[in-house]
Amino acid sequence: MFGANKGTLAAADHRLDGKPLFIGIVQARFNEAITNALATACKAELAALGVLDKHIDHVFVPGALEVPVALQAMAEKNRYDALIALGCIIRGETYHFELVANESSAGVTRIALDYQVPVANAILTTENLAQAIARQTDKGADAARVAVEMANLMNEI
Repeated sequence: MFGANKGTLAAADHRLDGKPLFIGIVQARFNEAITNALATACKAELAALGVLDKHIDHVFVPGALEVPVALQAMAEKNRYDALIALGCIIRGETYHFELVANESSAGVTRIALDYQVPVANAILTTENLAQAIARQTDKGADAARVAVEMANLMNEI
């Protein structure tokens, strides 16, 4: 759905009209070069979809495990049409990778379900830095499109 014609799709498809939307972004600082690239791509795509910069709140947390609590605080404000989780977890030599990946993902999903607010999860889970770099731009932009489309769907339901 988000292939090479995404620009024309956005122009012709009301599902990707971000003009009236309010979006919250929570970005983990751990692996900051990757999460900064995710955020840059995400915000550029939100702008391309018509989301006004003044309608975007962007906050930072230390790492992926802290993302859900910040998402929860934003969800409780009941002013966002969608939320976006940005982070990067790179496998190391210990079980810590699985713990952080599983728990952060479960927390992000729980926020979406508990508050009935779409949460686009762009917390990368990769085997190495090269995989993270290869995904940082596309996944940041994908998160923006998912957030806008799901926000519009939820507003229609």
